[in-house]
Amino acid sequence: MASRTAVLDRVERLLRAGLTAKAFRERVLAELRPVLPHDGHVWLLTDPLTKVGTSPLADVPALDLRDLPNLGRLRYLTTVNRWDVLVAEGRHAATLLGETGGEPDRSLLWRECLSGLGVTDIASVVCADRFGCWAWLDLWRTGTTYAPADAAFLAELAPVLTVGLREAQARTFVDDAAALDLTGPAVVVLGPDLAVRSQTVWAGEALFKLNPPDDPVPTVPAAVYNVAAALLAAEAGVPVGEPWSRVHLGEGRWVTLRADRMTPVADETGDVVVTIEVSTPQERREVFALAHGLTPREREVLAEVARGLDSRAVADRLVVSEHTVHDHVKAVLAKTGTATRQALLARIAGAA
Repeated sequence: MASRTAVLDRVERLLRAGLTAKAFRERVLAELRPVLPHDGHVWLLTDPLTKVGTSPLADVPALDLRDLPNLGRLRYLTTVNRWDVLVAEGRHAATLLGETGGEPDRSLLWRECLSGLGVTDIASVVCADRFGCWAWLDLWRTGTTYAPADAAFLAELAPVLTVGLREAQARTFVDDAAALDLTGPAVVVLGPDLAVRSQTVWAGEALFKLNPPDDPVPTVPAAVYNVAAALLAAEAGVPVGEPWSRVHLGEGRWVTLRADRMTPVADETGDVVVTIEVSTPQERREVFALAHGLTPREREVLAEVARGLDSRAVADRLVVSEHTVHDHVKAVLAKTGTATRQALLARIAGAA
């Protein structure tokens, strides 16, 4: 059996493989299974700012797919080892039994869902750094539990996973991004239980684009349920973040999902409306800058350059020297692997 040190080394080598976020997660899980056996997993990418889930990679064989919306709802309403809580506490990993002192029913998710699936313990990992929250991972066990050493191993692995996923997101901003036509209103209406009530014609097309191309079952994508669940959590007083997220569709295309109520927030029995729109250049730029690890000042300079300002105008607005602006622009170009300002802005804007 491979040692955990060897697994860490191999995962670090994966950082140089240029993998997509999906392929990276699949390779990591393959490395983990021999040294950290588990019976199910849920691994979601997140919007780096809102922390709302976007693209899932999951294997939950005991779960009826019809219960998926409820699973997501409970995961957002349960603060025990929730990814945003771990980030706030400066922790990378924790286990359900370790966090609850052996009383898993303190977790709403376990009490109302996972206990019925035979889950006995969960190891939770958050992938976050100073640039944002990029993903969270839950590893389920049935019949066995995790030891403190398991959580320690995952905590050591988490920073490597974070770099791998952040860099994978950075690689989604390609020079030849494909166009995405969503000119009509893309709206999905969910009931209070997050079951789909109705949707517009354009939403059907948007949902098709959100589904993985190798997914043979046309289901409502998890990103829709996640923004809706984030809204429910906010209304319950346990917010993860604002109920919206940016989702990469492949080929450099990004969409932004937002959730809101059909009725005033005070009435939490109304339908939930999720809108799907092509991400604006500003929304793309924010992810682009964070994924490439730009400093706050570099992000400020990039924002001004994106407005079409030259170096002198940027210097005047930021009250710095023109030479300093040039240095920041050079640093941005180097970090993003871009030759010119024009090429940089084209990668951020994507296809027209």
